[in-house]
Amino acid sequence: MSSEGVASVERALTILDVFTDRDKSLTLTEISKRAGFYKSTTLRLAESLEKFGYLRRLDDGAYRLGPKPLYLGSLYQKHFSTSDFVPQIMRRMSEEIREGISFFVRDDDRRVCLHRVDSPRAIRDAIHEGDAFPLNNGASGHVLLAFSGLSGAKYDQIRDRCYAMSLGERDPETAAVACPVFAVQQRLVGALSVSGPKYRLDEKTLEAMVPTLHKFAAELTQLLGGAWPEVRGLPKAQTA
Repeated sequence: MSSEGVASVERALTILDVFTDRDKSLTLTEISKRAGFYKSTTLRLAESLEKFGYLRRLDDGAYRLGPKPLYLGSLYQKHFSTSDFVPQIMRRMSEEIREGISFFVRDDDRRVCLHRVDSPRAIRDAIHEGDAFPLNNGASGHVLLAFSGLSGAKYDQIRDRCYAMSLGERDPETAAVACPVFAVQQRLVGALSVSGPKYRLDEKTLEAMVPTLHKFAAELTQLLGGAWPEVRGLPKAQTA
């Protein structure tokens, strides 16, 4: 494909990207302003996108997304498996943090470890894929409850900060910090957590890990088609 053809594809995708979950439809002028294109360019691209089902033109001349994106999304979901990429990202995370990384999902009143990457250190906590723990203790359990809608000041704070910590809750000798991972339409998929011995992971150390934890959770969220939320009350990363 020529460079001109690539540019045309990129401009067409830019038009699709201007639509948000708040937009039932957009006028040609609104699309042009958001995309930064001339109206004539936008009209030409919109006609092509309409031809292939990516846009639909309404009777009043405005545009809405067509059925093709939904079809492609259904194909993605049909063939999607967390094992395709979650463990790879967790391994990168473990290499950077050098602690154990777990991905928990909710199963009724329990949290189940779906994926696990052990710490490269000799002394580490013992969690295995398939292990199930109560929801009401442990950092990942608090996250799963908070983002499942449980009310209370504790869970409001977790939702605001997008993380939870636990020090010796499930096991008196371990500590953890966890945050949510989202999919399309901000559906909660699971909780990504860092855990290890409590003597190594005190509250200050766990807080310093939060920006890195959020970085990898945001990457997973993007791969799942979700949007990482704006986070308030973040601890500052250590600079030394």
